[in-house]
Amino acid sequence: MSTRRVVITGMGWETPLGADLEGVWSKLLAGTSAIGPVTRYDAASFATNFAAEVRGFDLASSLGERAGAHRHAGVSTKFALAAARRAWDQAGMEGVDPRRVGIYMGAGEGSLDFENFAAANIAGWDAQTQTVDGRAWAGVAHERMTREREVEQEPHMTVTHLAQEFGCRGPAYNCMTACAAGAQSVGEASEIIRRGDADAMLAGGAHSMIHPLGMTGFIRLTAMSTRRDDPLTASRPFDATRDGFVMGEGAGVLVIEELEHALARGATPVAEIAGYGSSADAFRITDIQPDGKGAAAAMRQALAQAGIDPEKPDAKGRSPVQYVNAHGTGTQENDKIETAAVKLAFGDMAGKLLFGSVKSMLGHLIQAAGAVELIVCVKSIQTGVVPPTLNLKNPDPNCDLDHIAGGARDLNAAGGVDVCLSNSFGFGGQNDAVCVRRYEP
Repeated sequence: MSTRRVVITGMGWETPLGADLEGVWSKLLAGTSAIGPVTRYDAASFATNFAAEVRGFDLASSLGERAGAHRHAGVSTKFALAAARRAWDQAGMEGVDPRRVGIYMGAGEGSLDFENFAAANIAGWDAQTQTVDGRAWAGVAHERMTREREVEQEPHMTVTHLAQEFGCRGPAYNCMTACAAGAQSVGEASEIIRRGDADAMLAGGAHSMIHPLGMTGFIRLTAMSTRRDDPLTASRPFDATRDGFVMGEGAGVLVIEELEHALARGATPVAEIAGYGSSADAFRITDIQPDGKGAAAAMRQALAQAGIDPEKPDAKGRSPVQYVNAHGTGTQENDKIETAAVKLAFGDMAGKLLFGSVKSMLGHLIQAAGAVELIVCVKSIQTGVVPPTLNLKNPDPNCDLDHIAGGARDLNAAGGVDVCLSNSFGFGGQNDAVCVRRYEP
């Protein structure tokens, strides 16, 4: 078994609550919601016409003149570039051997060229014959579509832009495991470092589905909240009145590296990635395994790699994991099954840990969620404070753990936060858990 330790030396995010690391953290602890009416397009006729958007974004504020090199990139790729620049600078990565620095992203599809694609479809449709006129379709498509927009829709383009911007020449991967991708990218990147294939990795997730096609898909699946009258309280993880998730967007990127490599170049580890677990439900494409065994297996794998017995108290007599950042989407099925999975994984210790969801404030960032929420775990370790689950006012008997209702929880008097677990689960039955702990030399 490899003894190479993996640490985090840089973090960056672009979220609906902002981009500044400390500023967003303060808003999360204060219970600030980023959810509001959709402004990206006219959503008045949609069953869900609200989301958590990243507003006022300007790539030039992060990259300066270099932003022009990425002018054709999709919005989620631009989010990733901005987040990665902050992580890269915090880690002080200039001067590292680019051949030993890789990239592993959980990046979704690029920005769809929806309006032009729709225009071509409309032009090509012959209502009388109920057929598509290929020549008419192609004529409009040729006139309005561009090769740059088309290629930027491919999910691998985020990795391409990051490699170009930062000169990374090591292993390069992108995964599309839906809502689990951000966590999986960090977990798999840590494994690449453990086995010695790279010394450092840019890892994280980026996504935006706040467009007509993306929103319509989840509306048709009845997965999103339809509380049009009160968007601020629409995201209600673990609450008995929850009726679905709220769409968000953004990016989270971390610099992770082998400990000795980080120390040799004078970098400061902010936390250690202690374990990673992954499993498949093998059940149904849109439903979680009802007993939670798949999710519990991923959690137990991550804890086993970290050398943590989930049912044994730590040296301070507490749960060995003080905070589990829940996938916590706010759907009826996810929240009750994830609660059951935590009980399976932790046994009697489940009742002693904090188990909350920041999606109540940020919305669901889809493929970016896991990476952003891992940064939340690191901030909890650094500050000893755990953010609340917003809008939890009607306890669900199926969700009976400590879901951090009523406000942030300061654990410093009880010994702080030493170990966190971040859960991410995706459609298709993908389960990923990443265990992060306080760095100790």
